[in-house]
Amino acid sequence: MTAYVALLRGVNLLGVSTLKMADLKAIADKLGLKQARTYIASGNLLFLSNKAEQPLRRALEQEMKAHMGRELRVMLRTAAEMEKVVEANPAAGELLNKTAKRLSGRAFLELFNTEGGKAVQAHLAQVKATGRADEIIASLNEGKKEAMVGASLFRQDNAAHFLVRLSPLQADLAQPRSGSKLFRVVESLPDGFVVTDLDRRILTANPAFLDLAELASEEQARGEQLDRWLGRPGVDLDALIANLREHSSVRHFNTILRGEYGASEEVELSAVSVPSGEHPCYGFTIRIIGVQKPSKPRRPRELPRSVEQLTQLVGRVTLKELVRETTDVIERLCIETALELTGDNRASAAEMLGLSRQSLYSKLRRFGLGDLDSESNSEDDER
Repeated sequence: MTAYVALLRGVNLLGVSTLKMADLKAIADKLGLKQARTYIASGNLLFLSNKAEQPLRRALEQEMKAHMGRELRVMLRTAAEMEKVVEANPAAGELLNKTAKRLSGRAFLELFNTEGGKAVQAHLAQVKATGRADEIIASLNEGKKEAMVGASLFRQDNAAHFLVRLSPLQADLAQPRSGSKLFRVVESLPDGFVVTDLDRRILTANPAFLDLAELASEEQARGEQLDRWLGRPGVDLDALIANLREHSSVRHFNTILRGEYGASEEVELSAVSVPSGEHPCYGFTIRIIGVQKPSKPRRPRELPRSVEQLTQLVGRVTLKELVRETTDVIERLCIETALELTGDNRASAAEMLGLSRQSLYSKLRRFGLGDLDSESNSEDDER
């Protein structure tokens, strides 16, 4: 059966030219239309039928005239025609092996195989109904490739449109050869192992990571942002990725991993960047820290002033001096906390605090935090 949309000109379900929803469905039943339903209060009718378009249109116009007492123009469009590609960018053309010009005007669902088309149609229906839906993986017609598909709704020229994002699923990277020794080792690791693209979307993950994230299968993780489970929002992974881009690898990065059902674990990350090659990516190993002794004891915090001492200064010193003292307390607390969260990784702490490294080092010297002198001496020796 063909899915049709009947556009009824000059009719709505609530206004002056009123046609009740029940009457519209009764007309559809009388004509033998299947699964007939209206779309909000627009006077548009969605249905399935085996009949050709022209006889259907004439039959609908006759029934409408008999019911309303006047002639009504009915426009019929198939569901495929309602989901034609309006515009495509060059990247979409490259993925689909067609020029962007040739894609324009083509039925969107025809770009996928049978199963992929059904999945995409269900995805678009959910977006239309709820305004959002998780991305899906669908098989394309061209070259038997798979792609990540995500859609959102927007309005232009008083009409609703889908904005669809197609991303190539890097199959050869996301699906390693199951027979290889390396693959079997990674699958059996007790620590979590994840490979993402440069946008931090998960390409593959081993069972240990799935257990940590409380996921039943790899399909639930694939295509999702790693940030969904890993790191403190807006802090940790941004700092980690900044270090990866600069140094290509990072070790002993402390953060948290959040499970799908609310569990949370302190974990330690090691990561590597592979920016070259056909499929640039990031690789992460994740292990639960447990109870650890610090590698070197940190000197106890000695605040320049306690809150009580600061309040006692009111009336004894100027407001300017009091604000300066208060600022010192806050700065030192923030720097110490950032160093603790990043495991004494000063580059990550500077990123977390929004400071340059030089500015952070200056404040560390000012507050007497860390052994900067021995660090600078070792740098001089290396030179």
